[in-house]
Amino acid sequence: MTSELVQLSLDGPIATVVLNREEKLNALNSEMLAALEEYADVLDRSQDVRVVLMTGTGRAFCVGADIIEWSDLTPLEMGRRWIRDGHRIFARYARLPQPVIAVLNGYTFGGGLELALAADLRLAAAGAQLSFPEVKLGIIPGWGGTQRLGQLVGPSRAKQMIFSGERVDAEVAERWGLVNEIVPGEQLAQRARELAEAIAANGPVAVQMSKQLIDAAAADRGEGGAVMESLAGSLASYTADAQEGVSAFRQRRAPRFSGR
Repeated sequence: MTSELVQLSLDGPIATVVLNREEKLNALNSEMLAALEEYADVLDRSQDVRVVLMTGTGRAFCVGADIIEWSDLTPLEMGRRWIRDGHRIFARYARLPQPVIAVLNGYTFGGGLELALAADLRLAAAGAQLSFPEVKLGIIPGWGGTQRLGQLVGPSRAKQMIFSGERVDAEVAERWGLVNEIVPGEQLAQRARELAEAIAANGPVAVQMSKQLIDAAAADRGEGGAVMESLAGSLASYTADAQEGVSAFRQRRAPRFSGR
């Protein structure tokens, strides 16, 4: 497929995936997920690409899943399709042989942060903000966030981010190990390119084997919890609180949760 909402460009050994739905702050819809999966196939088969950059247009990397896309799904549809698709596609990027660098040019929320967590490295613009706001809608992170975040920053900080739904700025994210570097916004693209070129200049087999060995030594990369996340996400999405959270979001008011 060809999608204007997600673009793939190849420049020598460096591939760049751009989320290009600026007017919606790059919120992910079904078309974008399908394009991301198609590009993962292309990158996985490529013998020439040595590094993958991933970024967004405008003020955001990605503010998560498009609420209009999933809010009317039944629990079964949520678990069988939406959550399952996101898990599968993000896992494809986590498993790419090439290193993946998420270039966080702005707001990185919910599913957008989960996509960034599937990358190997994360560079953030100085003004970037990151969060898991799902609990404010009465739902949970459903695309690996409850699994990958704790592996990266530890369970206590993961709980703080997910339980509170509060945003953390780039400085806190770097201190916690959520991002590798903070770069002034106007220098972010250049720094990402420099890092990609430095990696691409090294032996590709050695780099890719190193990635596999480091990943093998880590925990299960969040995939062991995929089934539980699907079940919990489906259940949470069908609660009265989830319906209230979505209604409040659409009506631009504070939600009134009942715990049901």
